[in-house]
Parts: sequence; structure tokens; C-alpha cells
Amino acid sequence: MQKPRTLAAALTVSALALLTACGTEPGAGPGAGGDPDKPDLPVAGGHWTIAAVTVDGTRSVAPPGARLEIEENGRARGNTGCNSFGAAVAVNGDTLTVSTHEVTMIGCPADWDRFERALLTAFTGKLTGKLQEKGLTLASPDGRKTLELVTETAAPLVGTAWTVDALLTGDVSASLPTGSEGKAKLAFGKDGRLSGSLGCNRVSAPAKISGKTITLGAVSTTRMICAGPQMELETKLYEVLDGPVTYRLDHRTLTVTGADGQGFTARAETVEG
Repeated sequence: MQKPRTLAAALTVSALALLTACGTEPGAGPGAGGDPDKPDLPVAGGHWTIAAVTVDGTRSVAPPGARLEIEENGRARGNTGCNSFGAAVAVNGDTLTVSTHEVTMIGCPADWDRFERALLTAFTGKLTGKLQEKGLTLASPDGRKTLELVTETAAPLVGTAWTVDALLTGDVSASLPTGSEGKAKLAFGKDGRLSGSLGCNRVSAPAKISGKTITLGAVSTTRMICAGPQMELETKLYEVLDGPVTYRLDHRTLTVTGADGQGFTARAETVEG
């Protein structure tokens, strides 16, 4: 189950001291104290896919779903590929001062956990930003830390391949059953049908989309028997989709919720051109 945690385990004491100092400077905030001859980087409202991070010469390629958004209110939010995180961001010219202070605690596969720790270490403190045609690079002044970000386009509901990445109970998210990660993939086609897998079996059903509501017709499915975690996930998703559900799109995240508050989130993988 999703539980807030601090980054004490991921950051050193000295880094935390730096963040505290940065966060308490008078006038801290986007553009505060900026050089009028050096306009602030136009990063507010931007959405990026995290491609890779480098810490002390070690480059780590991001898992699917790693992303970052910088909001207009001086907040950043994103996903490490496993957990969600939040940060305060102050922009001064081409410099971003990042005070990362919250991250969820969903259990991650070992490789994703290593990347997550590298990302949370890299996305901290003062970073110099450089906008490029297709993305943004952030680097610490000493060159020890670098984030490679690629511009992320919004995903429509129809024509996108969605991979289920968390289960919901109300506003609380929980990790998928261990061993079922990446198994549930759904797509709403232009032909008005839902197709994909709910964790084990292939499924297909007519899908009526009206406003923010999706209603499935009769579901056709294969009859395979899979490992326990995959069947557990499939059962939960069947229960969510058994009846009208509401959906919400947030750039490249899809949230689906049933009338009883049970639901799931899914990330966009590809978009039909």
C-alpha cells in the first residue's frame, strides 16, 4: 500500500542540509532573484520522459514509465518507473534548485530500485538546465549528476497501449502482485473495442465511451491458467471492469475507477501515429 516517506534513506545528511538551506532562502520560488538579462528557463508546464541519469560517472537507463512534470506552481512531480515522487523547484535563470522531499513506497524490482535511488540522488540541489529541441538536460555544477529528459507528448485514450502499473482503493494506490508487473496491457481501438490482457488471458470486448465513462459489453477471453500473481491481478481487474467505470487522463497516465472506489492506473507505452 502506498505510504509517504522522506528521502532520508536516499540522500546524505549533507545533501539534506543543502536542501533545507535552499528551501528557506528569502524569496525562494520560480524566478526569484533572477537576472533580468537572463530569463528563466521556460520549464513550467513541461512534461518529460526520463531517459537516463548519471551519478558519479555511472549512467543508469530509466525503466518504462519514468517521467517528470514541472508545474506552474513551483512543484515538480513524477514517477521513478515504480514510485511517485514530489519536489519543490525554484527557477533562477538557467538554474533549478530542487528540494525533493516525498516519495511513495511501493516495492520495486531490484533494477528499478537501483535506478530510483540514482534518480532521487540526481534530482536534488542546484541543477543547470539546457533546453534542446527534443528534451531537457539537467546537470549539477560539479558535473557529478546529470538527468537526460525527452519531451513527452500527451496520450489519448483511444489508440494508446496502456500498461497497468498500480491498483487503487479510493485515493490509495498499491503495487501489483509481485510477479505480475507489466503483464496487464489494454488498448481502446478506433473500432470501438477493448483488447489486450488483464494479466494472464487475452481479452476483447466492445467498449462504449461516453464523456468520462467506459462501459464494456460481453467480454471474450482465452482460458489459460497462469501463475498465481497474474491470476490474482486478472481477477482484480475483472472486478473493476464489471460495470461502468470512470476514467481520467493526466497526460500519459490513465486512472480507471469503479463505483465502489476500486480501480487501477496505467501508463502510456505507445501512441498510434
